[in-house]
Parts: sequence; C-alpha cells; structure tokens
Amino acid sequence: MTAERREIEPIDGALSPTLNITDKASDGVPAGEELQPGSFPLRLHRICVGAIFFMHGLCFASWASRIPSIQENLNLTAATLGTVLFALPVGFFISLPFAGWFVGKVGSKKVVVLSAVLYALSLVSIGTASHALTLFFCLFSFGFFANLLNISINTQAIAVERLYKKKLMASFHGLWSLAGFTGAAVGTWMIGNGFAPFPHYVLICIVFLVANVVCSFYLVKKDEGLDEKRPLFAMPDKPLIGLGIIAFCSMMAEGAMFDWSGVYFIKVVNVEEEFTGLGYTTFMIAMAGMRFMADGLSGRFGLKRILQASGVMTTIGLLVAVLMPRMMTSLVGFFLIGMGVSSVVPLVYSAAGKSKTLSPGTALTAVSSLGFMGLLIGPPIIGFIAEVTSLRISFLAITIMSLAVVAFSSLMRDEQKS
Repeated sequence: MTAERREIEPIDGALSPTLNITDKASDGVPAGEELQPGSFPLRLHRICVGAIFFMHGLCFASWASRIPSIQENLNLTAATLGTVLFALPVGFFISLPFAGWFVGKVGSKKVVVLSAVLYALSLVSIGTASHALTLFFCLFSFGFFANLLNISINTQAIAVERLYKKKLMASFHGLWSLAGFTGAAVGTWMIGNGFAPFPHYVLICIVFLVANVVCSFYLVKKDEGLDEKRPLFAMPDKPLIGLGIIAFCSMMAEGAMFDWSGVYFIKVVNVEEEFTGLGYTTFMIAMAGMRFMADGLSGRFGLKRILQASGVMTTIGLLVAVLMPRMMTSLVGFFLIGMGVSSVVPLVYSAAGKSKTLSPGTALTAVSSLGFMGLLIGPPIIGFIAEVTSLRISFLAITIMSLAVVAFSSLMRDEQKS
C-alpha cells in the first residue's frame, strides 16, 4: 500500500514552514488514515513524550537531591565539590553540536531511546563514585547524555505539536518541572529512611528504563527535515539567532534564581535559616504552574505578545524583590519572576523547531547553545556584581536581561494565533 502524505498548515505563521508528515503503518497508524487531535494514536504519542520529559526531570532531580550525601560520603570540601560539579555543564555544553548532528542523522526517536538508557545508567554510575576524579567523569557523562536526551525529546515534542496542530511544548516542560518536585520529595524520603545514593539511583534507573521501553513503541517515528548528510556544525539564520538571544537573556535570569535565591533570602531579606528555601520554592511553583498554561495563552495571544509579557513580568518581579526586600513582598516578586521566565524557553524551542532553513534538531541545538551560555554565565556575573556592589544591585542588574527579552521579542513578526 502506498503511503499517503498530507500537508499541515503552519502553526506559527511567520516562523513556520509548511510541513509534510507521512502516515505509515509503522508509526502505529494505518497508511492513509487521518490522525485527528485527540485520537488514540495521537494521545499515545503525547503521553509517551510527556513521560520521557517527566523521567528526564526526575532523573536530574534525583541526582541534585543527593549532592549533600555524596559530598559527605566522599569527604569533599566545598572548593572540591564546586570543581567537580562543573563537569556536568561542561559535558552538557560539549554535547550540543553532536546532539543536533546525531538527531539530524538518525532521527530523534532512536536518539531518545539510546540516550535515555545511557542517561539513566550514568545516574547509577554517580552513586558508585568513590573519588572526586571518578565523580567528575561520571558527572561529565551525566551532563553529556542529559543534553542528548534533551535535544532529542524536544524534537519529538515538536513532532507531536505538528500532529496536534497546536502548541504543547510548554506543557511538556511543565512535566519536567513537576518531576523536579517529585524527585526532591523522593530524595528527601530516601535520606530520611537511610538509603545511600546508589540504591536510590538504581531504583530511579529501573523505573526510567521500564518507561523507556514502553514509550519507545509510541514515539513519533519520522522527524520533519531529517538530514542524514548534514555537517556537524551548521550556521543558524537571523530568526534563530534572535530566538537564541531571547533564550540567552531569559536563562541568565533563570540561572541567577537557581543559584542565588537562597543567598538573597539570607543576606538581603534576612530570613531565619529554616525559611531560606522559600524563595526558590515559590519561584519553582510559579514556573511549573505557568508552563501548563503557556501553550493555551500563546495560541490565543501569539508568541510575540507572550514573550513580551514574560519579560515585563520578570522585570516587575525583580523590582518588587529588590525595592521591597521583606518576606512577603520578596515572595511575591519571586513568584512573578517564576511566571515570567517559565514560558520563554519552551516557546522559543517550539518556534525554533519550525525553522525554514534547518532541521528541528539542528535548530534546537543552535538556540539551546545560546540559551545555555546564559545559564552558565548568569550566576558568576551576579556574584561578581554582588562582590563589587551588593546583592540587591546584582539582582537589579538582571532587569537588563528581562527588558532585553521584551526588546528582542518586539522585533519579531506578528504570527497567526493557533
């Protein structure tokens, strides 16, 4: 039977090419059968991609929740731990060009299945580390495979968006954020019941591998724009560079919140020690919750307006936290910051995946490379400014990045709403 092709209209008018997706029996749908949003095969695609997003976040949160245990077990000083932890972003960053090339060459489904296995096993390897040097290499591989899975599963998310003909990316990222809370809760329970990191990580690994096997049957088989002959490095066009700059600015603010929120509440808000994590928790709750709403809002108001609103909301939140550094007002500020940064990265990734010049995996790599640089350099810059001036001034400086999100998103063409 000859496979039938159908044409799907662009989701994001100015950013999206016309897409051709082939219906094949091997994709779990009989050839020529129309896939309708909400149909059972489509729901399976969406559920399984969402499950991998969740397991990715659970795996990462499981590692992070046991950092104090690993530091104590290996008797690492703060300086040594800081050096060792740097291996993870190094592995993540080095994998960026390879991830886009590999996804473009063999397809995101195969890369998801392979990288999920390696990512889960690398988590277990962290639990076996007996020395700072071995932990360094384990974290390097953990970061490398984490990003390989990151690029490939985001490419799958773009494919599901195309099949559904609507935005879904932010909700997938919301599942990743939700997994962060789950992983932290599981880690706390494991610590409270005396489990070492190794059996904890083995349990997470087993759950991940089982989920990976089940989901492997229902991932989207064929990527749009698959290019088996593409080079390892490809130059992004101006629209992608613009999206990358927006991601860079937003992730600088995001990275600052990840690393400095607790310090801010101690040094500036002057809370008691038991309330140190309130700011970060408030930020994460707002971030996770807003991601489940962002797709619908973007479909109603358009990508450009949502990005502009995100930058404005982040700016207002920062100003509230800096100008009124009391417990309740700072929590309100951090909540607004979480809402502001929540939608930027998933919506920018979704737009990048509709590039007219590069395959989804390659386009995602280009944008995420710029964004990740912001995540890396944001916290050190905040520390440098705080050393020279004060922590309040350094947080105020982040508003430059949030206003840049507004400025660069204002340069985008208006898109049709979906």
